Amino acid sequence: MADSFKFELVSPERLLLSEQVSAVIAPGTEGYMTVMANHAPLMATLKPGVVQATLASGGERRIFIQGGFADINPEGFTLLAEHAIFVEDLDAADLDQQIQNAREDVTDAETDAVKMRSEKRLADLLNAREALNA
Repeated sequence: MADSFKFELVSPERLLLSEQVSAVIAPGTEGYMTVMANHAPLMATLKPGVVQATLASGGERRIFIQGGFADINPEGFTLLAEHAIFVEDLDAADLDQQIQNAREDVTDAETDAVKMRSEKRLADLLNAREALNA
């Protein structure tokens, strides 16, 4: 059995998950990353996507996050999410509405900088939608 470590996923609303896990896959801004026990210390920003936690007790939890920060250290992994919801509780229509709003933001952008940020947000949301279907 793989070594386990403490994983906590916290949103502004509440502590969503606090478990011993054997692995966590998280959507880093540079791509998905897998964290396992004894991972090197790291702080990273996260983009919208699905976090997949493999529980040490067996099973798996999938949580959709809207972005945030990862703090990995010898004591464990703390994920501070801007917004988070368990995948099974996610309203696909709400995510589709966010995608539509992001498309409108791209169309309505008045400067190149705003347009670039809007396009990145749209791409992240589309990637998250695709991950939910996986």
